[in-house]
Amino acid sequence: MNLPSPIELQLSPPRLSDLSFDDAIVENKEKYEKKLKQWQKRLLTVQQAYYHQKKRAVIVFEGWDASGKGGAIRRITEKLDPRGFKVHPISAPTTYEQGKHYLYRFYNRLPSPGEIAIFDRSWYGRVLVERIEAFATPEEWQRSYQEINEFERLLLDDDARVIKLFLHITPEEQLKRFAERLDNPVKRWKLTEEDIRNRQRWEEYETAIQDMFRHTSTESAQWSLIAANHKWYTRIEVLKTIVKALEENIDLSPPPADPDVIKAAKKHLGLEVDLD
Repeated sequence: MNLPSPIELQLSPPRLSDLSFDDAIVENKEKYEKKLKQWQKRLLTVQQAYYHQKKRAVIVFEGWDASGKGGAIRRITEKLDPRGFKVHPISAPTTYEQGKHYLYRFYNRLPSPGEIAIFDRSWYGRVLVERIEAFATPEEWQRSYQEINEFERLLLDDDARVIKLFLHITPEEQLKRFAERLDNPVKRWKLTEEDIRNRQRWEEYETAIQDMFRHTSTESAQWSLIAANHKWYTRIEVLKTIVKALEENIDLSPPPADPDVIKAAKKHLGLEVDLD
């Protein structure tokens, strides 16, 4: 019998205090758009490989309010084949879901073979907002670290790729973005009382985030910490991180032509296909 090996935590998990924002910029729009196009094209190639090989991936986004998760996800998905991905924006659980184990609603959103599932916030709410707002008892959120690690190992053992990203901004940048949202009638809806309340508890969230990294950044499902003060840099770095993680040990060559399709094209369409 092959028993699962113990879950190995990353020896040096990310630390918010170690992240530098000094060089986390893209100098100009032309350079940004060139890099964006390059990494989007590469991601499309990866997605096609996953689709044809029936592989699955789970991409988790966490981060501060107004850190740019939505904008990064839009840049990830805008060039992809819609048949091969789903985005799951996660908000408060419904009354029905509250009567279930907290992981229940995430089990129901896991990707099918050939699909990439993107979670805009995730099961990590258990050890972040539910911890801070006391929606979960200390006993509940403390045991959730092990539950989450085992949940992710279940996915990994089932041959799903798990990628976890945290978008980090400074309090000053967040305040600037809150002000921009209030000044823009099209974006005002994005700022909520909950966002403002969360900001008042910044230090508590910093502690919870660091605990989350320490207890759930495992060797097989590590956290990637992304500097997010500069939106252009963030979007490129997110794409680059995801592409490199998805490409690892994956055959990216296109699938061979279907012989039946070739025969049908020759017989009914009069087309000769060069397979060399």
